[in-house]
Amino acid sequence: MSRPANRLERLTGDRSGQHSVRINIRWRICFEWREGDAYNVEIVDYH
Repeated sequence: MSRPANRLERLTGDRSGQHSVRINIRWRICFEWREGDAYNVEIVDYH
């Protein structure tokens, strides 16, 4: 079984300093990664 392609990405622009993981084509989990932990986690509608 293959792993899902959640596309962990480093964000730019207004979200510089954040990362995202795709839930599906419409939704992403955005967060800041510091000292091995996720902070300011939010679920975002990207469309």
